[in-house]
Amino acid sequence: MLLSKTVRSSSTLKLAFIYVIAFCAAIFGLLGYVYWSTVTYLHKISDRAISTESELLTKAYDTGGRDALVTFINRRLTDAHFSEWAYLLVDHSFDYIAGNLKGWPASFHGQEGWSTLAFADWQSESARRSPVRVKHQLLPDGNHLLLGRDNEDLDRFGESVTIGLASAAVIFLILAAAAGISTSRRSVARIEAINATSREIMRSGLGERIPLRGTGDEWDGLAENLNSMLDRIEELVETNRQVSDNVAHDLRTPLTRMRGRLERACHQQLDLSHYRSLVNDTISDLDEILTTFSSLLRISQIEARDPTAAFRDLDLSEIVREVVELFEPAAEERAVRLQLSAGETVSVFGDRDLLFDAISNLVDNAIKHGGDQGEVRIAVARSADGPLLSVSDRGPGIPFEERNHVLRRFYRLERSRNRPGNGLGLSLVAAVANLHSAHIVMADNFPGLRIELHFPHLQRAVQSDFDQQERSWAIGVPRS
Repeated sequence: MLLSKTVRSSSTLKLAFIYVIAFCAAIFGLLGYVYWSTVTYLHKISDRAISTESELLTKAYDTGGRDALVTFINRRLTDAHFSEWAYLLVDHSFDYIAGNLKGWPASFHGQEGWSTLAFADWQSESARRSPVRVKHQLLPDGNHLLLGRDNEDLDRFGESVTIGLASAAVIFLILAAAAGISTSRRSVARIEAINATSREIMRSGLGERIPLRGTGDEWDGLAENLNSMLDRIEELVETNRQVSDNVAHDLRTPLTRMRGRLERACHQQLDLSHYRSLVNDTISDLDEILTTFSSLLRISQIEARDPTAAFRDLDLSEIVREVVELFEPAAEERAVRLQLSAGETVSVFGDRDLLFDAISNLVDNAIKHGGDQGEVRIAVARSADGPLLSVSDRGPGIPFEERNHVLRRFYRLERSRNRPGNGLGLSLVAAVANLHSAHIVMADNFPGLRIELHFPHLQRAVQSDFDQQERSWAIGVPRS
């Protein structure tokens, strides 16, 4: 089957083939060296055996002359163990005397040493055409002696190794090519799925997600991370949309009031006291608008700042005591009792001013929404997971279905619409918690609300921006 253009142009496939070629070259080089070493070693053994046999022939000649040498050769020819050996003794005219070769090879005239015969005609009727390794020498009486050994076994071994190497090379190349193509097709298929989802997102919006195959491999891990990123982007886009809507909604009322006052002042003749009252009311509405924008800017600055720029080791109990001292007059005015449980030192790694602002918002909300003649408990302790801050009140509580929205900017309950506030208090708390790698837990206090801030252990306090974005919060009842 022909490869698709995408697969053919895949860098994964190209890299796989590069590795295959490099690996094949290394393997073939190693096997070639092993083959060469083995064949060379076997040839050396064969030459050593020929040399040993030549020494025996020479010894027989030295002892008994040519007749003894002929007798020794004939005895060897009748021995089945020497059936692969070649013997030939000729006189000075190269006429046959003894042996199993028909005649002296013409290429060996006047030579001594080692040679290889391409083939030899034996005295038997069968023709042997395998190479024969021979040693030929000139005897003192002018006769010529040729001694050789058939290399058929060596040739067979070489052919077997060659066939085995060639077969292994073909099989390995086929398997490697198949593996490279399969891996490339799989990678390209997953990349195409990501590209298709990206194109769909660009065309129709952030509602699409990259499909998972359930294999749990790195591609599924990448798809999960990208889907989480898309969820976060969709959440941020939705948050920005809601913030725009809420800003427009919350600013419309004070701006409308100011316009009405100015219109009356323009069309009516007012005395000085009425003008002063109009200006004071307008300033009050403008202060409310400026407070809203200041809170928004504060949250944005918290989210955009360097997480560790002003971080240091702090005593959370000391910060909480200062907050309680600040809000004691307001609590007494509303007849609310503040109870603090913060005896021991509880260390956290963070920004003191930001933690003070966040805790102040929690205590202020608890006092305002905890009900008259109520009670607010603030506790600091060490838990198994790290430092823990909790703020509890005895207020009316809130429906469970509202708890998924409490940390959004400008989010306010319907029953709180007529009360002062802009719905940004808990948003600031959430931003500070996120910056400090803490998570918020909101739960019922039976009756009332308990808000907990769970901080990490001191050695794990500084987290990466990605970890901060990925943190999940357990959300309960809002109070702002």
